[in-house]
Amino acid sequence: MLTYSSRTSAALRAHLDRNSTFGHDDSRPPRVPVLLLESRFAQEGEDWHKPRARALFSHDAGDAVDHAVEVFPSDAVARRTARWDGMAVEVIQPVTLDTVEFRFRAPTHLLVVHEEGIRRDGETFVEGLPPSTLRDLRRRLTFVPAGHEYHERLEPRSLSRFTYFYFDPAKMPLPPATSPADTVLAPRLLFENNALWETAVKLARLIEDGAKSRPYCEALGMVLAHELVRLDAGTRRADPPVRGGLASWQQRIVTDYIAEHLAEPISLAELAQLVRLSPYHFCRAFKQSFGVPPHRYHSIRRIERAKSLLAKPACSVTEIGLTVGFSETSSFTAAFRKATGSTPTAYRRSLG
Repeated sequence: MLTYSSRTSAALRAHLDRNSTFGHDDSRPPRVPVLLLESRFAQEGEDWHKPRARALFSHDAGDAVDHAVEVFPSDAVARRTARWDGMAVEVIQPVTLDTVEFRFRAPTHLLVVHEEGIRRDGETFVEGLPPSTLRDLRRRLTFVPAGHEYHERLEPRSLSRFTYFYFDPAKMPLPPATSPADTVLAPRLLFENNALWETAVKLARLIEDGAKSRPYCEALGMVLAHELVRLDAGTRRADPPVRGGLASWQQRIVTDYIAEHLAEPISLAELAQLVRLSPYHFCRAFKQSFGVPPHRYHSIRRIERAKSLLAKPACSVTEIGLTVGFSETSSFTAAFRKATGSTPTAYRRSLG
């Protein structure tokens, strides 16, 4: 079933006027009537775009019939949706460069896949993780486990494009010889994963282009669910920690977060919150596990990333500095020289 939605905007705009700071008001938006224009998976000879209408929210009870990310203002995006047993997909295309805000909390898992998008300003938040103000959202993914809050504010520099994937937790696949209690899907914020991204984009293209093969779409959806489970299965199992150090699951979470946010300043408090430790105990445990303090580890990873980029002639030294988090070429050069003993330009020449 393919659907398009157009939410009643007046009530939502009134709600925004009352709650102008997105993400800092715990009140839920009012339930308003929503009109859904829907098409089934097209049959041979049918017009894929021919709409039919039904109510998505009840006018009487005000209860949601299903769950979708709320968009403010609702007419800022075009939405195309396909759904089948255990899963739904929404291809989202903003139609304006004005600020757009998104909010979601539901008993379903949500995977956000950003294909395109660079924002001038904004913030992405998933409950349980520090918020991110990362500007370049291209090829980034965010996973929101069922019951967690997600909100995002985009002040786009260019038109963006992304897709929402909704999963029924009761129908997610399980790895062999595991139980649901052993399979913990942790929240993840603006991370990179090629296997997930490529499968998700292929499925989004099929939905957008009017794919007529429902079995193929469902098969790709199952592959995507398996990739999600493989990504995080067992992440939070109670592994025995190194004496005085971080447990292996804590090490994975922290190093992944640093790798995914190299270009951003990361506070000690943010990292400590990820693994549920106080900043003091986290700093001690991190140094015990990695041999260097967290800020030093972050700097080392930045320089290692810069080295790999310097091997690509197409990237200028200034661009590389910006990519790894230095706003000035001079500060990047100074940090690189301190870490390696040579300037970025000299290092590139040494590569031949």
